[in-house]
Amino acid sequence: MIDEALRAFKELDSKDFRILTGIETGMKHFEWVPIEELNKYTRLPFEKLEYRLRKLARYKLVVRTTQPYEGYQIYFEGYDALALNALVKRKSISAIGDEIGVGKESVIYEAILPPELAIGEPVPVVIKFHREGRTSFKQVKRVREHLGDREHFSWIYAARLAAQREYDIMVMLYPKVSIPKPIDHNRHAIVMELAKGSLLSKTKLLDPEWYLDEILKQVKITYSLGVIHADLSEYNIFASEDGVQLIDWPQYITLEHPHADEILERDVSNILAHFFRKYGIKRELDETIREIKNQAARYTEGEEIRDLSTVEKLDLEEALEEESFEENIFQDEDFEVENLEAEEFEAEEFEAEEIEAEEAEAKKTEAEKTETKDLK
Repeated sequence: MIDEALRAFKELDSKDFRILTGIETGMKHFEWVPIEELNKYTRLPFEKLEYRLRKLARYKLVVRTTQPYEGYQIYFEGYDALALNALVKRKSISAIGDEIGVGKESVIYEAILPPELAIGEPVPVVIKFHREGRTSFKQVKRVREHLGDREHFSWIYAARLAAQREYDIMVMLYPKVSIPKPIDHNRHAIVMELAKGSLLSKTKLLDPEWYLDEILKQVKITYSLGVIHADLSEYNIFASEDGVQLIDWPQYITLEHPHADEILERDVSNILAHFFRKYGIKRELDETIREIKNQAARYTEGEEIRDLSTVEKLDLEEALEEESFEENIFQDEDFEVENLEAEEFEAEEFEAEEIEAEEAEAKKTEAEKTETKDLK
């Protein structure tokens, strides 16, 4: 998991990230990226490329095959490292802490956002790593319509596309809808504010009627913007003294979806069933749905609903290529991050290695030769 990427992170340099990016890019066209393609992409001599590939395999960031040719795939841990590298460079995070949530398709960690001013306090945030396709990509493709008809589509792109999709809709909805503020994203990772309060499923509400009304209000606003959550339940809602926040948006649909009405009913039914089961509050589903549809327009009166077609038709390959060049992954320079100490949780700091791996290896080899001569 992410722990492997964290352990390896401080041992990687720009050439290692160049190789990981080469494998990532090559997996658009190859199930196993041939070493010859990596040689063309990285422009590293074969002997140095092979040495670094062995290093990345030792850290469990890549996997190698020799049949029917020598080729490489990137592990999720290698993809984690690429995303972390970009987010650190952009100063979106400077440290990562404990795992605070895990599901079938994502894992969430505490992290730190560096302060804007040197005298400011570090800001606690979370990083959500999408994991679509880790166990069974075919199953994910069957239930994720946003993957379209792509025949050659590896798990890294399933996770990347899910993260892009969720980040885009969060940017569109915030702050009109009560959700955690989206801060940044790269590949399959999204940085966002901490959700306020605790999960509705684990919370005993003192005024459940008020919270139910608040949840339905957010559903109305979302619907008025042409969006349906499509996975709403007590497990995707946070409740606090200030109100509620809705989380987990990668499965959202628009009102043009052929089953929009059924999916909206399912979302609302999940919420009503929870409040009836836990608090004995009974609301009629049909009446609640009518209220949502009839009252939704008041929240966007005079506003123009944004066309979501650009989100739905995201060209992942173009986005990936553009992102890779924006990160200046080919520049052979180390980067530094602020050495923050989190008070609320123990964070593991990212550090860039200042000595090239091959130089260290060369010194080690020279020392071994000298020791051999002395023994003789």
